[in-house]
Amino acid sequence: MSNSAQTSASSRIAALLDENSFVEVGAYITARNTDFNMADQETPADGVITGYGTIDGCLVYVYSQDGTVLGGSIGEMHAKKICNVYSMAMKMGAPVIGLIDCVGLRLQEATDALDGFGKLYACQAMASGVIPQIMAVFGTCGGGMAVSAAMADFTFMEEKSAKLFVNSPNALAGNYTSKCDTAAAAFQSKEAGVADFTGDEASILEQIRSLVSILPSSNEEDLSYGQCQDDLNRMCDGIAGCAGDAVQALSMISDDNFLIEVKKDYEPSMVTAFIRLNGVTVGCVANRTEISGEDGKKENLSAELSGKGCEKAADFITFCDAFNIPVLTLVNVKGYRADICSEKVIARAAGRLTYAYANASVPKVTVVTKEALGSAYLTMGSKSLGADIVYAWEGASIGMMDAEQAAKIMYAKEIEGAEDAVALIQEKAGEYASLQSSALSAARRGYVDDIIKAEETRQRVIAAFEMLFTKSEDRPFKKHGTV
Repeated sequence: MSNSAQTSASSRIAALLDENSFVEVGAYITARNTDFNMADQETPADGVITGYGTIDGCLVYVYSQDGTVLGGSIGEMHAKKICNVYSMAMKMGAPVIGLIDCVGLRLQEATDALDGFGKLYACQAMASGVIPQIMAVFGTCGGGMAVSAAMADFTFMEEKSAKLFVNSPNALAGNYTSKCDTAAAAFQSKEAGVADFTGDEASILEQIRSLVSILPSSNEEDLSYGQCQDDLNRMCDGIAGCAGDAVQALSMISDDNFLIEVKKDYEPSMVTAFIRLNGVTVGCVANRTEISGEDGKKENLSAELSGKGCEKAADFITFCDAFNIPVLTLVNVKGYRADICSEKVIARAAGRLTYAYANASVPKVTVVTKEALGSAYLTMGSKSLGADIVYAWEGASIGMMDAEQAAKIMYAKEIEGAEDAVALIQEKAGEYASLQSSALSAARRGYVDDIIKAEETRQRVIAAFEMLFTKSEDRPFKKHGTV
């Protein structure tokens, strides 16, 4: 398979790519630096195997770092090899996959290594939005390499051995590894949100294959379409009971229940996932108010937008828009999370999500499954932000705020002097709900295109995206937005 010695770096490539498809490039390159006795050091392939191959017959470019060669550290030639992979991938319009085991900067090469890192960052920046970039951390991903991982579109981490950090846990004031391992996959996936997927080595490689198989090869050439064997008009029986658990609802809508959830552990009240509809990859954003456990028990979540959730969704929508992937949104939200921590970031985060929806020119379909209240609903892909089609399930609420709360505010004086305040509140709340916060009232004003039965969601959404397939939408000329 390769001119390099058989190491974990090469075996990972063999396990990732189609059998016998890998072609190595730059196998004979070694370190050029001679300072600090580097001339006497053995640096086969300069610690990184680079080349190309196929996944399910589709071209991909790969680099795999070898932690046994100077810790997989990045030096001048090491970085040059990776940059060469990016250059070829950009020309051919194919994804780049990095298999990471790197302690960071190679100290013996100092400014040459720094320049190498800088050129790698520049390659990633130029490739962003042009070709998919995927990184999987199997060992160490330290210092500047952690920045590189954060610049990738999708980052995987091996759940036991992988370490991702800019500063190691023990270097943080008042912290130590046993207290809080900030470099571990659990922290980076649940708290930091850098890791999109975690698992053991075999499952990560399989997940990468699955992800690559549904993504466009570039922003110009889309090879992600597949044959749909599922019934396009299949009814989603029981989906009405999944209004709270958006993951189950999306799985029921998707072809053959296919679903890949992104950043599953990070802010679970906001779901970002890929599904397939009539063989086409669709990006999904959804509010989640409950998680169904394997034992049948349900964990309730807040039906409110959080700062983390908004950031998570905004990044996902931006990726989908860059690669022309249609966006489906399931809405079930009452407002913004009200606590001090959220208040620090929610305005800017919600602004980013609002901008991401409004700026995206791909086909956008929104389904209100339960509640869509206040400006939080506007942020979640509303008609006002440019959603092409908006559906609402029967019985959904769409309006300014909860009807009972609105009644208490609007009729405060009457309620205060009423003999039966509870009955008056219920009466006025019913009137308000009928006139101002029902799906029907929103549809009458054109904010909802149709009120549908929940079980019809799959066929109606598929039909909408088929109609929108040739969508073309101009935007004002500008270099880029600033939100």
